[in-house]
Amino acid sequence: MKRSTKLAVVTNIVLAAVLLAVGAVCFLPFGVSTAGQPADRVYYSGNRDSRYISLMFNVYWGTEYLPSILDTLDEFGVKATFFVGGSWADDHAEVLGELVARGHELGNHGYFHKDQDKISYEGNVEEIRVCGELVKTLTGVEMALFAPPSGAYGEDTVRAAESLGYKTILWSKDTVDWRDHDEDTIYRRATENAAGGDLVLMHPTEETARALSAVLRCYREAGLEQVPVSVNISGVEKT
Repeated sequence: MKRSTKLAVVTNIVLAAVLLAVGAVCFLPFGVSTAGQPADRVYYSGNRDSRYISLMFNVYWGTEYLPSILDTLDEFGVKATFFVGGSWADDHAEVLGELVARGHELGNHGYFHKDQDKISYEGNVEEIRVCGELVKTLTGVEMALFAPPSGAYGEDTVRAAESLGYKTILWSKDTVDWRDHDEDTIYRRATENAAGGDLVLMHPTEETARALSAVLRCYREAGLEQVPVSVNISGVEKT
């Protein structure tokens, strides 16, 4: 075979391989993430090498207990993260503004508190997007953290959050205070084996408000520093 013919054959093989690769990319469903599994891209804890710990409050109700919670956080000179529901924020713009005025971090908790693992990608986008846009309109804050209601999520949820610039946040400790209205139980769940990097889930309940001082005192005595979630997860890479 002549040299020119051999060169043409090699060139054609290379061109065919390139076309196959391009075609494979082009025929992937639009918006599909090529990253790891959804759980690999979700934050269940922060920086385990730090002494940081974070209280995160999911807020769709319990507005009447927020003033006491905010006063206690002020008393200890610490900042927490409040994941707010859009429908709640729409009805409580003044309280939402108070969270910001006191220097706390806002996170997105969806608009209608849906189980995000049961809705489509488009539905996930809408739940997160509308809440984010509302909060930005009311406060000027552009949120960057998303906590799926009830901790329910799937690939569509994480991918939708990522497409809107959000990191998906769950927790390492759950006080289950929405169900178990017992101050001692809430305290124990928030503090037992507390360690650097913990993300501690709470809600604005009467018992949580009462337990909060003791929880924060325990963290302080253990040498843990209460910080917003974004500070705690800084330096933790997800792929």
